[in-house]
Amino acid sequence: MSSPNSTPQAPRFTRRMSMLDRALAEAGRAVRVLEGSVQAGRANPAGARKSLTDNAEELTPAEQKHVAGLMRVNHVGEICAQALYRGQALFCRDASIEAVLHQAAAEEVDHLVWCRDRLTELNSRPSLLNPLWYAGSFSLGVLASRAGVGRNLGFMAETERQVEQHLDKHLAELPNADARSRSIVTQMRDDEITHRNTAETHGAETLARPVQLAMRFMSKIMTTTAYRI
Repeated sequence: MSSPNSTPQAPRFTRRMSMLDRALAEAGRAVRVLEGSVQAGRANPAGARKSLTDNAEELTPAEQKHVAGLMRVNHVGEICAQALYRGQALFCRDASIEAVLHQAAAEEVDHLVWCRDRLTELNSRPSLLNPLWYAGSFSLGVLASRAGVGRNLGFMAETERQVEQHLDKHLAELPNADARSRSIVTQMRDDEITHRNTAETHGAETLARPVQLAMRFMSKIMTTTAYRI
């Protein structure tokens, strides 16, 4: 005969198993993101190159090195965004907001693939510290997901606001001849603006000033490091 307490234990056990399944799924996705096997859902805004040796621009060696550094920073940004939004969705109790976060994460995958493709064209590589960036951003996302829907969306909105400023700066720094990188970064910025607007429309709360400053400080460390490593 089963004990009187056996029935209530079953739902808790099911929830634990469900969370374990989700955690394993997220770990598998992290591996795919970091190894570069994820696929973009949209075509690269820069279009296809005519040949493997045609970059459709004339960049000096110094310009090519600088552009590669900028695109590596952008690639790290997308690694972080992907991890952040997946982490934010993990414990989100509002199905509609979880869908918003997953949609944003899916579009960040497009950015991730486009930046990686551009790095390959520039004979460069992604940051060697990407596993660290992913783990840190996913952890931050999980913390945000525990803070309530308003703050969770506020974290998303503030992240996108800072990324917009970042991408505007990169557009100003890119060589005029580099139309391919410019096309990619422009589409990325437009998508980030949409993500911020979506978060605000769904009730994003404004984060405290110290939190915003801490986010800017961490972003500065990431961009400075990713440009070189």
